[in-house]
Amino acid sequence: MNVILLGELRGKGGEGDVIDVAQGYAENYLLPKRLAIKATPGNLKQLEERRHNIAKREEKRIADAEAAKAALDAKTVKVDARVGEEGQLFGSVTSTMVADAIKEQLGIEIDRRRVERSTAIKTAGVHEVSVNLYRDIAASVYVVVGDVTAEEAEEEPEADEAVEGAEAEDVEEAEASEDAE
Repeated sequence: MNVILLGELRGKGGEGDVIDVAQGYAENYLLPKRLAIKATPGNLKQLEERRHNIAKREEKRIADAEAAKAALDAKTVKVDARVGEEGQLFGSVTSTMVADAIKEQLGIEIDRRRVERSTAIKTAGVHEVSVNLYRDIAASVYVVVGDVTAEEAEEEPEADEAVEGAEAEDVEEAEASEDAE
């Protein structure tokens, strides 16, 4: 079934592209979500009339993506994560964490789904992450996974001591009430 895309569809094409997809994919996903319309003769004629506007928007998107690439390429961002023994993380660094770090430290907002990692980041150190900005325009960002155990280590013992102190007081009160009976 031929459809006309109304926006970018990763791996399929961009706005105004006429593509051939399976009928079920078109009827159950693309058409209900308004990502595409059927490629009827009337819709194809309207598409030809809109080609100039689509080309202008495409040029703007490419220019914006190139500007973002220039701002991001080879930059370094730091992501704080709890690190255990031998540099292993408690959990892993997610795409959302990387996108938030880029927004906070570099001032560039990107969608978390644009952050591509070949494998999960589960160790401390420097990792290279690719950010797909638009179609084939991608930037490479270095993510430094840091150690926040020093800060937490100062906070946690105080909390543990307070809990242990409270438990000790509860035990003493229980013993005192037993002695009183």
